[in-house]
Amino acid sequence: MSTQPPQWGQPAPQSPYPPAVPPQNPYGSGYPQQAPMGYPAPGPAAYGLAMKRRNPFAAWLGLPIITLGIYSIVWHYKVNKEMAQFDSRRHINPAMSVLAITLGAFLFIPPLVSVFNTGGRISEAQRAAGLTPSCSGGIGLLLAFIGFHALYYQFELNKVVDHYGKVEPGTQVPLAV
Repeated sequence: MSTQPPQWGQPAPQSPYPPAVPPQNPYGSGYPQQAPMGYPAPGPAAYGLAMKRRNPFAAWLGLPIITLGIYSIVWHYKVNKEMAQFDSRRHINPAMSVLAITLGAFLFIPPLVSVFNTGGRISEAQRAAGLTPSCSGGIGLLLAFIGFHALYYQFELNKVVDHYGKVEPGTQVPLAV
């Protein structure tokens, strides 16, 4: 290689090294490489395990009638356990939720708190999946008085499951927030 600078109108000598490729900016040129304030960082925020899609009518009426009400307790445990596995950043104890709706029924208040909190957890699961939260613990609590909260909650949980498409339960899925 010559050490002489190129003359005007002549091509510059070729470097023996490949040209440097600048990293791609996910926000486009002219923007800083990190996420601007108020915008999420590129890529998933975390990972969780996919939940099982259930038939809301079977969870609400069919299986509880067949099992004389036992399935309602099992359903409550399973959905709380799946939400804990879906977003492990949140501390959810499904056993305490079941204790609140079974033994806590003697005190009247614990089952109401558990049903309300389950609605809030479903709302947080919707947010973590990148959906606009549409589940309300207050609506679930009102529906609990007439026995429809499981139907409402299962419809809301299925929105999270459907967001990921046909994914097997227990498969790792990305969380948006």
